[in-house]
Amino acid sequence: MKTIFIVEDETGIRDALQLLLSFENYDVRSFSSVKIFNERDKSIVPDLFILDVMLPDGLGTDVCNQLKNEPDTSKIPVIIISAHAKSENVIKACEADEFIGKPFDIDDVLIKIEKLIK
Repeated sequence: MKTIFIVEDETGIRDALQLLLSFENYDVRSFSSVKIFNERDKSIVPDLFILDVMLPDGLGTDVCNQLKNEPDTSKIPVIIISAHAKSENVIKACEADEFIGKPFDIDDVLIKIEKLIK
């Protein structure tokens, strides 16, 4: 089973992604802030990260850069989601593998996830 970590502060979006991805047989772990994400059990390495740009205590783009600079996570794909940022700005700000604008179509999200973790 593939594991996905989600860092998203909006409860509705986080819960919806977790539920939908769980139905697709992914092991999903979610975090509501950068602080909680940074306190995670680092012995568990996911197959994919999904990061919101605007978080209450930081930026998903900064988390993305941190992940891409750490040897244990540098090769793991990152999807950035945002209601406000534009894809070209996000791609300049970090080395995300994919960008999804909010609101998003869950089928589009699933296609992008499958493409990144096959």
